[in-house]
Amino acid sequence: MKPDDPGRKAIVNISVESRLLGENDLLAAANRRAFNRRGLCVLNLVSSPGSGKTTLLVETIQALKDRLKCAVIEGDQQTDYDARRIAGTGVPVVQINTGQGCHLDAGLVGGAVARLDLDGVDLLFIENVGNLVCPSNYDLGEAMKVVVASTTEGDDKPLKYPAMFHNASVLIINKIDLLPYIPSTLAALKDNALKINPSLTVFEMSCTTRQGMDVWCDWLLENAQQKPAS
Repeated sequence: MKPDDPGRKAIVNISVESRLLGENDLLAAANRRAFNRRGLCVLNLVSSPGSGKTTLLVETIQALKDRLKCAVIEGDQQTDYDARRIAGTGVPVVQINTGQGCHLDAGLVGGAVARLDLDGVDLLFIENVGNLVCPSNYDLGEAMKVVVASTTEGDDKPLKYPAMFHNASVLIINKIDLLPYIPSTLAALKDNALKINPSLTVFEMSCTTRQGMDVWCDWLLENAQQKPAS
């Protein structure tokens, strides 16, 4: 077979991807065991850029501060801007900068956990890099992926990026206060997501008006109190 044979290139690419995902899964399993030993509920927040993940985290932490102890791993390609916003709430936070990388992986998360003070923490949020493609395939050791989709992105987002919605357990439809001003419908966005994954737990909210925030926080309280088996 010639070196420039397209069939050979395809085989090599698949092999490399499988190996990388396999190594990641081993590290993710180790992370999950460590989380379970601590009785931690761990959520991996994923979305496209600008969906409102960081604002959602800030509002959620503030709402839960007297009921749950939270911590955050913050993933971005550059800057610690979002981590500084999270730190302003008083919770432990570690920044991961991926540089050219478009997602977090289990090794990066394991390294970040080693730098976090998790004593007494009930709920660990991992805010992934803004991207609806690569993070869908990478297990970080979390209990669940939570995909955040804002109404301003259009109601066809789940159809364009089905893997992310298929692999998530929870969908937060954010910025519902803007629906009167944009050519997008809540029903269509929700229906499209449920076509991809009928098992999604769906929350409709606005971090600006706090509509739907109480329902989301009640769900977090219930899940954080269900301690995983070690």
